[in-house]
Amino acid sequence: MPPVTHHLADATATHAFGRQLAARLSPGSTLLLQGDLGAGKTCLVQGLAAGLGITEPITSPTFALAQHYPLPRRGDGVGGGLVHLDLYRLELPAAADELFAQEEEEARALGALLAVEWPERLSVLPSDCWRIQLHLADPHNPDAGRQLGLVAPGGEPVFAPA
Repeated sequence: MPPVTHHLADATATHAFGRQLAARLSPGSTLLLQGDLGAGKTCLVQGLAAGLGITEPITSPTFALAQHYPLPRRGDGVGGGLVHLDLYRLELPAAADELFAQEEEEARALGALLAVEWPERLSVLPSDCWRIQLHLADPHNPDAGRQLGLVAPGGEPVFAPA
């Protein structure tokens, strides 16, 4: 399925897109975020967190590799939240695969969204995930905004957050 593309004018628009996307995804969804350094991946994850109701600051887990932002469990036992994974520093695909598998299992147990930066470090990209590609609209002018491509898992119809 071809990606649904969006032009995001600035960081505010990138954050808003993430917020709207979070409201449309089912618990346990996985998002693979691809793009160069500075393309807006962490900004989009900050929007996802805001859309889920997470109020603590969201930072890139480049050195920690993974950050967990659980939501309190409600009376019906549903919790959720966000697991933010950054594979940038893992050069060996086997190490990236192992960490991804552990964090994916944890996210599913929590009913949390899993957002993965630098999934190209994995030996194989999982097919059952949402894929987001971010890049600067003009690499020589960061103020020109970003282009975002969104691909649904398994050929599902893609929605377009407003």
